Amino acid sequence: MIVPTKKDHQSIAADLLNRAFEPEEATKILTEKVIQRPLFLCPTSPPPADARRARHLAAKRAKEQRRAKALKPKPVSATQRKKQGLYQIPKEGQKYALFEPLHNLWLGYIREILGSEVYTGGEAAAAKLASADFHGAGVEVVRSGCVSRVGIKGIVVKDGKFAFELITVKNKVKVVPKEGTIFRVEVPVPVITKTGEEEKKESRMVFELHGDQFQFRSADRATRKFRAHFSKTL
Repeated sequence: MIVPTKKDHQSIAADLLNRAFEPEEATKILTEKVIQRPLFLCPTSPPPADARRARHLAAKRAKEQRRAKALKPKPVSATQRKKQGLYQIPKEGQKYALFEPLHNLWLGYIREILGSEVYTGGEAAAAKLASADFHGAGVEVVRSGCVSRVGIKGIVVKDGKFAFELITVKNKVKVVPKEGTIFRVEVPVPVITKTGEEEKKESRMVFELHGDQFQFRSADRATRKFRAHFSKTL
């Protein structure tokens, strides 16, 4: 039985590399990746001399693991987040002007998602809008089971599961439940002429969101598939 030597392995590698690369490139790869390839060795501790030593080492490792687990910070619960007011906008931050850049970013984001369908609309555009994130969108309440909510207009600062939190032009935060409410959203669209140039005037794409069919978190909507179906409320 003939055992291949290290030199034989290198000649086989050289033959394979010469088939795939130019001679100079093959020689470079063989030298750097095969012949001069560093071999990293992990230092290991010597095995314990007896069973008592082995038990001592096992207990020491278990103690270190328990200590590391105890020092690891625990995640903040929903009750603690609510008490600390992590989801609340401070009084000094309740200004409409602070959220206007966010609204401009959202307009660019929604135009990029819709693409050419921003001019045509249709079911494909509706499916994209249903899975979009509405943080920063400018919405207006056009219908509601509570008449006093009709006409509320502002920028969405929180897209919750059951409600939109809006900041109005008067620097007031309004919480509008989605249930029984229809929201209107307008997206400015540049007018493109036949020559492919943009005109100074803009048209607007207007669509309405039925809050009853929109009671999902933005993160859940991104992976959810919406299907067209009959609704009694429409």
